[in-house]
Amino acid sequence: MNKTLSDFRSEQIGDCTMYLGDCRDILPLLPKVDAVVTDPPYGIEDIVGGYGRDGRVIANDRTLDAMRDGVRAGWDLVDVGWAFVFYSSRVTPQVMPALPGGDYFGEIVWNKKAPGMGKNIRYQHENIAVLRKGGARLARDVFSVINSYRIGDLHPHQKPVGLMVEVVGATDADLILDPFMGSGTTGVACVKLGRKFIGIEIDEGYFDIACSRIEKAYAQPDFFVEAPKHTDPKQESMAL
Repeated sequence: MNKTLSDFRSEQIGDCTMYLGDCRDILPLLPKVDAVVTDPPYGIEDIVGGYGRDGRVIANDRTLDAMRDGVRAGWDLVDVGWAFVFYSSRVTPQVMPALPGGDYFGEIVWNKKAPGMGKNIRYQHENIAVLRKGGARLARDVFSVINSYRIGDLHPHQKPVGLMVEVVGATDADLILDPFMGSGTTGVACVKLGRKFIGIEIDEGYFDIACSRIEKAYAQPDFFVEAPKHTDPKQESMAL
């Protein structure tokens, strides 16, 4: 029996719609979107034998299958627009062949204040693969981001909201899709910018956190994340 969207738990908060489940099951049921902005699972355990912060392996993180299938299925929902796909430089040989090759546009480098995940080499940056379809144009070609600190027990891959605001704001896309929503940072950025958002998350705990953060973002328009323990934000830059 074929599933419908009503078979999945969903939450509607303002212009944001969130679904709980495997994105590979949900994406074929969704309407067209204008852009994909996502930080998918890296496949860390198989590739480098490491784990996320706090020693946890994220759901679907054992292989790159979820990333490949989710990104490609999400990209199929875009007729004219952009995709921004975060990935760690240490998995470049595995990630790049998994992306829709004919639509590859370039890279953004995010220079991080804090080193990345893992127990061995400390990575100071992450890459964002940029895909373009149908002659879409970026609203800007130079990015800047205010670095924020990781707060509490949100999600091992959580990105600063300021970074996601810069990425989402780089296009004039009205409806943004994140097939690997995590704790909802892309959704919070969409609220900040007045964009519509569809997010999918397989882990119920992170799904609940995402819904809570997005609800708070609507209640407090200038809300990014809870106040950081350290208050020394630093302006950093990214370049295409």
